[in-house]
Amino acid sequence: MTTPSPSPDQLLVLLEVSRSGRFTVAAGTLGLNHTTVARKIAALEKSLGGRVLVRSAGGWELTPLGERAVGVASQVADAVARLGPEAEDPVTGVVRMTATDGFSAYIAAPAVAVLRRTHPGLAVELVTVTRRAQQQRSGVDIEVVVGEPQVHRAEAIPLGAYTLGMYASRDYLARHGTPECEEDFARHGLVYFVDSMLQVDDLDAPRRLAPQMRDALTSTNVFVHVEATRAGAGIGFLPCFMADRHPDLVRLLPDRFSEQLPYWMVVRADALRQPAVAAVISAIRNRMAEEREMLLGRADPGAS
Repeated sequence: MTTPSPSPDQLLVLLEVSRSGRFTVAAGTLGLNHTTVARKIAALEKSLGGRVLVRSAGGWELTPLGERAVGVASQVADAVARLGPEAEDPVTGVVRMTATDGFSAYIAAPAVAVLRRTHPGLAVELVTVTRRAQQQRSGVDIEVVVGEPQVHRAEAIPLGAYTLGMYASRDYLARHGTPECEEDFARHGLVYFVDSMLQVDDLDAPRRLAPQMRDALTSTNVFVHVEATRAGAGIGFLPCFMADRHPDLVRLLPDRFSEQLPYWMVVRADALRQPAVAAVISAIRNRMAEEREMLLGRADPGAS
């Protein structure tokens, strides 16, 4: 008995599952029910003679066979799109990405806003998180992380660097005095990440540069670091591109306390072939180039 060839609709179902990592989400996007999605994936695997998906902690992941099938499915989707009402603009649909809080607010969000002026059919789901690149990235097209990632079956793209420094509010310094040397920092509390919850080794700089400082207020959110420092909770180790926007913050001993860290982007191989994902990547890289001096702590924020 001859095994039937994979059908285009089976391939398109696989493509949507690969983007979301979940049958239920793919079903909702495609206007199907969960059972139909599962049945079409099972039929596709029978046609191809092997598994195209495996379950992981984060959802469904593509197997090597599934990656090859998704490559073909992307071509099918592109061909279908050329026949539809969105044929003149391929940059449509949902792009899902994760990035750190500060990057999301000052790089990704403005980049997407500019992009949507010419591509209104584009939607971006942006989840803020500070962590290492995931080895299993179900449902995520783009990850932006701090530090060079070690990944497989994905493309790692360097984006550029940013600088962190020690900052305190003018009111805080008036009350507690301005540190004049490294030893003076032992008298002050640190505003930074929760050490026990920090997942990115490259972000351990203040514990290395000023090990004598005690924790004053710690948080998993960098916007809390900025606002706590402005409120006088202690001395914050802050990204310059965020702290320099506030005239009430003063950078302390920049020659001694300065850490430059790289942003990297991780993209699934199949996602790179999607026009919408490629457009978001290009917009983010353009925004990084525009903000380079601010990211490195060299720009005059009052001039922007």
